[in-house]
Amino acid sequence: MAKTLVIVESPAKARTIERILKDGYEVRASYGHVRDLPESASEIPDEIRKKKWGRLGVDTEGDFTPYYVIPGDKRKYVQALRTALKGATQVYLATDPDREGESISWHLKEILKPRVPVRRIIFHEITEEAIKQAVKDAQDIDENLVRAQESRRILDRLYGYTISPVLWKKVQTGLSAGRVQSVAVRLIVDREEERLAFSRRDVLGSRGEAVGRRARVHRDACADRRRARCHRKDFDEKGVLTGKNARVLSESDSTALVDALWQHIPWTVSAVDEKPGVERPAPPFTTSTLTQEASRKLGFSTERTMQSAQRLFQDGHISYHRTDSTTLSERALGESAAAIRGMFATILFRPAPLRGRK
Repeated sequence: MAKTLVIVESPAKARTIERILKDGYEVRASYGHVRDLPESASEIPDEIRKKKWGRLGVDTEGDFTPYYVIPGDKRKYVQALRTALKGATQVYLATDPDREGESISWHLKEILKPRVPVRRIIFHEITEEAIKQAVKDAQDIDENLVRAQESRRILDRLYGYTISPVLWKKVQTGLSAGRVQSVAVRLIVDREEERLAFSRRDVLGSRGEAVGRRARVHRDACADRRRARCHRKDFDEKGVLTGKNARVLSESDSTALVDALWQHIPWTVSAVDEKPGVERPAPPFTTSTLTQEASRKLGFSTERTMQSAQRLFQDGHISYHRTDSTTLSERALGESAAAIRGMFATILFRPAPLRGRK
């Protein structure tokens, strides 16, 4: 019987998608990346082992060509995919819709070398409608995304293999560095040097508050570089005030100002401005805002948050979570609106009581 082989990244997602596609489709998992640069001496190919750059797995003398190997713990998954490929009339590569997913699809095609048509399908939510539409819109692998991921991986290797050992000696064993972490370390060093060069100054301040039904007015009478209500731009690197609209008060000036304010209490409101305002609900989570809120409200680490989100995505409960887009599908918006109406309609549309009636 003819079949279409669909390859995804995780086994949980494979089971969900197979229930949707049903007859004529076999869905298998690659379990993430199936090929990578060599991680240990035993994985280095013999043809590059004696090269100066052999340990890196990147030809630094020949246009930075990467040398890929199949890690030992992934060989059984690759063999299972090769077995599943037998008898397939076409292959759909349905890895995650991002740069890493595109790279995994490319590596799968390079390793399996199917003799049948190979197409790439992309979906951002695991629903019947989204998956069937992705099959209709099947396309070729995006080589630009593949090259972008490959460049990122090469940079990680070139930087990581030289900087990581320094971190092990100076900070903690097991830490890794790369194109992102290296820049982050540089920023931390710059910030620490700025902190060490900071010139501390003691300043005095006074503050007045007028609290009404719905208003709170306060103003600082002085500037202090270390306080939240003052601006760093008002001071130079040595702590000297340079802001044109800021003034540091002496102790006598500050005391005189406070005395003058007390003599004129109570204050009076000379004008009230009323302006219409619009409050909008918070936008949908992106990867960044999701991890931030989970950390702030639940105390979750980034790793725990992303693992939880991955499981929710694989089970079809949320849209794809590795994104910086706040766009939702029309179906998701419609289902959300229907759920809100069903749960809160009696509250949202309850007639307001007449004035004077208890």
